[in-house]
Amino acid sequence: MPRSSPTTLALPPFSGATRRLILILLGVFFADALLGLILPRSFYGPLLNHLVLHPVDVLHGQVWQLVTYAFLPLGILGTLFALLTLWFVGSMLEDIRGARWLYELFLTSAVGGAIVASLIGFTHLFRLDPDVFLGIGPYAALYGLLIAVAVLLGDVEFLLFFILRIKAKYMVAIYILIDIATLLKSSNAFEALLHLSGALCGYLFLKFSPRRGLAYGLTERYFALRNDYYRAKRRRAARKFEVYMSKQGRKVHFDKDGRYVDPDKNPNDKSWMN
Repeated sequence: MPRSSPTTLALPPFSGATRRLILILLGVFFADALLGLILPRSFYGPLLNHLVLHPVDVLHGQVWQLVTYAFLPLGILGTLFALLTLWFVGSMLEDIRGARWLYELFLTSAVGGAIVASLIGFTHLFRLDPDVFLGIGPYAALYGLLIAVAVLLGDVEFLLFFILRIKAKYMVAIYILIDIATLLKSSNAFEALLHLSGALCGYLFLKFSPRRGLAYGLTERYFALRNDYYRAKRRRAARKFEVYMSKQGRKVHFDKDGRYVDPDKNPNDKSWMN
């Protein structure tokens, strides 16, 4: 948990986008447990196989797996640790960047991490076999959040496992090194590759996305292009009107933005212009 002055065991606020993401993950966990009990194995197994990340299936059109895998549970302990991590880290990021930004970072890390890891997997690096490896769980998205904490709040101190006091940037570096070692030495290399790919996409999102998020940046860009279009249309109409009036033996003037300039008024007075 974060520490800025005295050490405290107080939990962060449970609200906003962080709460909604946690509740979604909890809902999927219990739904998965319930379906596993009431559905026959012959149906439950194929259903789950269509939701986990299997890059060969994605290549054949099951693109929803790039999102659904990140919300599937990894067992009780794996889900518990993921939810606690999301609670502590997500609440910190949401406090400084907002709910929409947190949603975008979470999804960008999850989807981008799945795409990058799958593409690398098809190269057969790190002894990966694209016909058998699969991904499941929210940890690619969580690694994107952890990277953001390391960059934005690197000197904030945590109590790792409620025992060891450590700065955020060093804690995240330890996680990254563990996954690099797993990628190089373990038979479960794709899981580590997925974590690292999520961390990479989280870092790229942090560096290149607008401060208020991609949706805000795209909206601003859309309105800027729309306004440029209307200004150009107004200037074109003004030029046509000038040509028309000159043929009638009268001269009219427009400024560079296509606004009519009244010759009988102060040219420096812009308050009357349409």
